[in-house]
Amino acid sequence: MRAALVVPLLAAASLLSFVLIQMSPGDPAEVALRLNDITPTPDVLAETRAQLGLDDPFWQRYLTWLWAVLQGDLGTSFVTGRPVLEDMAQALPATLALALCAFALLLVTALPAALLAAFRAGRWPDVLVRGLAFLGSALPPFWAGLLLIWLFAVHWNLLPMGGMEKPASVFLPACTLALPYVATYVRLLRAGLLQVREEHFVLYARALGRSRTGLLCSMLRNALQPTLAGLGMSLPRMMAGSFVVECLFAWPGLGRLCVTAIFSRDFPVIQACVLFLAVLFILCNLAADLLAALLDPRILKGSGDGRRMA
Repeated sequence: MRAALVVPLLAAASLLSFVLIQMSPGDPAEVALRLNDITPTPDVLAETRAQLGLDDPFWQRYLTWLWAVLQGDLGTSFVTGRPVLEDMAQALPATLALALCAFALLLVTALPAALLAAFRAGRWPDVLVRGLAFLGSALPPFWAGLLLIWLFAVHWNLLPMGGMEKPASVFLPACTLALPYVATYVRLLRAGLLQVREEHFVLYARALGRSRTGLLCSMLRNALQPTLAGLGMSLPRMMAGSFVVECLFAWPGLGRLCVTAIFSRDFPVIQACVLFLAVLFILCNLAADLLAALLDPRILKGSGDGRRMA
């Protein structure tokens, strides 16, 4: 059912991104002229508006823009004068690398921490993990990034402060980006593991003498199901949330490109970034649903509570 909604959602996302830019204050023709140090006289302004198609009716402009997008033409940047697709293609690998590193940190820290807290519930490891998770979710990423910079780059001089000249440069921004997600999923997975631990299939498996590894895998599979959709959406959320982190650490990615475009009012770049993030969210949401159905095919049938021991 959700797969059938992908095309309407993509169409709605394209329309929304187009409308938001069209409703923004200012004349795109005048902005384009001023960014290129051209005085916007009435004649030059009228000629630029005609070149950009701004005098056409709204639906004609939207359909023309949509047809160009489907052909891979996202317009031309007012600032660089290059195709927007080239600027995005140049910035996207840095953002993707940052998001993947943050997502890897999320997986390698959230799962062990949740397991430790769940199997030591009520003891000092559980209290410590929950306290750190609460602190991580309460600390804004901007302040967390500044704290990490002061500790590891200024005070101890262990890691680079920003940029991406060295491989170690990704560590601080990735930690900053992953911190709130680690805190959230540690608490969610801990709660899920505590609930699954008391399920009948777990007690039955213990009575049958099933190995601890097999039992742990079954518990993790069932505990992950309620959070799988959100976990799958963490990657696009990290890419969308990288705007502040990339500016803070001078990371030359898509977020920094979009923030620069917002300050310079480079409308084609802003429009392309909004559309890209909307499409990314829709496709990743679909992928998360398919992965959840793969782990438990009964989700597709809508039957049962989704618990299984195998």
